[in-house]
Amino acid sequence: MPSPGTVTPGPGLGSPKEQGQQQAPGQVVQRRVSSGDMPSTHYSDEAAQPGWGTLWRSLSRASQRARGPEGVLRRSARLMYRSLRRSPEKGMAADSAHTATVTSKTKRPEAPLRDKDGVSQQASTGGPEDMVAEAEGKSVADLITERQLLAAFTQLQDLETKLVAEKTSRAYQQDPTAFARRAMDVCLHYDCLAAEIGAMVRETLSPSGVDTAALTELARVVRAEEEAHPAPPEDGDFLRTPRRWRQHWEDAVRQSVQERVRRASSGEAPQDDQRSPGLAHLLAALGGLVRGDLQKVRLEVQPAYAAAGFSAWEIYLQAFHGAVAQRLQELAQEARGCEQLYVLLDWAANVYRSPDFLGAPDLALPAEPLPPLLAPEVWAGLENDYTRFLETKIDSCFNSILQLERRRWAAAEAPEVLQGRYHAPLSIDVHMLVGEHVKAARAISTELEATTLRICAQALGLFVPRFEKAFLESEGVSVPHLGAYINAFEELRTNLLARFPGTFEELEKPLTRTTSTFQKHLLESLQSDVQPLFRLLCTRAWLTQDALQPLMDKVVAFARQLELVAPPRGQEVLHEAHRYVVREYLVQALRPRERFRGAERVTGSQKMNLEAQAIGDTFQGLGSEASWLDQAISGVSEILGETNKDRIQQHLEELIRSYQDIRQEHVLAVLSLRRLGRRRNQRLLQHTQDLLRAAAKAGSSGDTGGRVLFEEIEVPTSMDVLVTCI
Repeated sequence: MPSPGTVTPGPGLGSPKEQGQQQAPGQVVQRRVSSGDMPSTHYSDEAAQPGWGTLWRSLSRASQRARGPEGVLRRSARLMYRSLRRSPEKGMAADSAHTATVTSKTKRPEAPLRDKDGVSQQASTGGPEDMVAEAEGKSVADLITERQLLAAFTQLQDLETKLVAEKTSRAYQQDPTAFARRAMDVCLHYDCLAAEIGAMVRETLSPSGVDTAALTELARVVRAEEEAHPAPPEDGDFLRTPRRWRQHWEDAVRQSVQERVRRASSGEAPQDDQRSPGLAHLLAALGGLVRGDLQKVRLEVQPAYAAAGFSAWEIYLQAFHGAVAQRLQELAQEARGCEQLYVLLDWAANVYRSPDFLGAPDLALPAEPLPPLLAPEVWAGLENDYTRFLETKIDSCFNSILQLERRRWAAAEAPEVLQGRYHAPLSIDVHMLVGEHVKAARAISTELEATTLRICAQALGLFVPRFEKAFLESEGVSVPHLGAYINAFEELRTNLLARFPGTFEELEKPLTRTTSTFQKHLLESLQSDVQPLFRLLCTRAWLTQDALQPLMDKVVAFARQLELVAPPRGQEVLHEAHRYVVREYLVQALRPRERFRGAERVTGSQKMNLEAQAIGDTFQGLGSEASWLDQAISGVSEILGETNKDRIQQHLEELIRSYQDIRQEHVLAVLSLRRLGRRRNQRLLQHTQDLLRAAAKAGSSGDTGGRVLFEEIEVPTSMDVLVTCI
């Protein structure tokens, strides 16, 4: 990087040998510029009217051509002009009759020699005495070019002191233009020295870099200038005005950091819809630059400045933080889509704020006093945009899950059996979908996690009934698939409620409702399979053959499949199957197609007892705990086969007490099987009225213990029932 320009002074600003020589009027004086940052400036001989207008035009042309941070040369020229107008020589200058001709010719000196690492070989490494000795016979411009900053400042300070003394002694009373010319040279050299400081700051983090000795000297020069110009002079003398090089150094640090951050985080993003990889690449490059630069500042730059009592770490840290924050806000305005927004939020919340971001625990970015990387309103806007895109994305993910299940139904793929249970990928897919998005949101903030949970719960609540309808309307409905989806929804209900309490409670109802629907379809598959076999029961053919065994074989096969369903739900379906078999058996017994008399009635009663015992034993062996059903068939069979008519009343009482949902029409149907006669039937009906009323009252209050059996049995009014009533 070229060094900022520096003008070699005219009389009084050269080497000690040149300072004693007086420049003759009209003589062309050659000045040197130390680098390409200041173009050649010529003060040619020209006829000019005496006065301050000519001087102001000369100063303006010099300052406009000079390059430096924030126009330091132009400010110096204006400052000097104001000071001269306030000086005691104002009146004398206005009355001066001679013409001041300022001539100069600039020449770009050769760049200082550098070693193979790009560091100036002539940087000072010794103390002030060594620098002064080395600076013997060199001009201020040469010292600045060779970056012997402290020596150059020492000479400039000496020249400034002499000029101030000469101004106080009115040595330039007869020639104010000569004083202005020498004062301007001092100011320009000060500004060139400041420009060289800025150049060194910009080179500090470059690959070539600046050696630590040069940085130490830079810090000493800044402190020396502060000590030389602690406060503005009371008389407004521009020569002794503080140069504020510390502020200039901080501005140069910030500008250098901003340029490096912008270069590192700029690049072409992919042109397709998925642009997050491009943004992730930019942020990775940005993080790598900040990490490497801050490591260099902490390990190399800061010790160099600290040797001169100058703190650099905080300034560089704040500069990088501000530059990264500014760049991140620019990227936030360009971010599109859920992926890009999350990459941006994640980088700001987790990568940048990670304790190991700088590669070592002792180099972690402090939480204070650095401001937030993104302004609160920007952060809130990003989260809102992210959640808006997230709603669409999660809904799309649930649609994809449904499409995958549709393909399995169309392909007639049987569900797998894992760990003794029917298994459907549905549960895993939903758990992964919710878990990944919630985990990602939790890494950003607790507020975003809560919002993501709410979005997932709402989307799942809409997905469950949509899935239920699609499945039941498909051709994939089967016992294995029903069992697999019952298991899946039971896992979702229990695991999600336990894992995210307080969020998924509203899902319990739709999940339970859908699971119950699938259980009913499971039972319906059994009913459609065994319903024709019940028609053989309680007939004369039934008396001579085993019509129950084929029915129970199908029940056992169905129950074996229920063992692959989650225990709570599979057990419930088994209980319903048990109740269904007993209920349908009683329907055939209370609505017989053929009436038994005499020996047939006794034989039928005995066969019913045996089959009731077989049904109870079978279901008990399958795991059913509905033992309360075992007395229903045997109770009716005892009334049917009882030879002692006086004991029929006792059997009726036991039946009514055991099953509180029994009604009068059921008692009439049972009595119609015996043909006991009008008087006995009326007596039995009257005796059971109180029991029936108590049972009806208990049933109306809901105190049936969930045991419903006879209530679901419809008994049509037949001729035998009418005869029993009469």
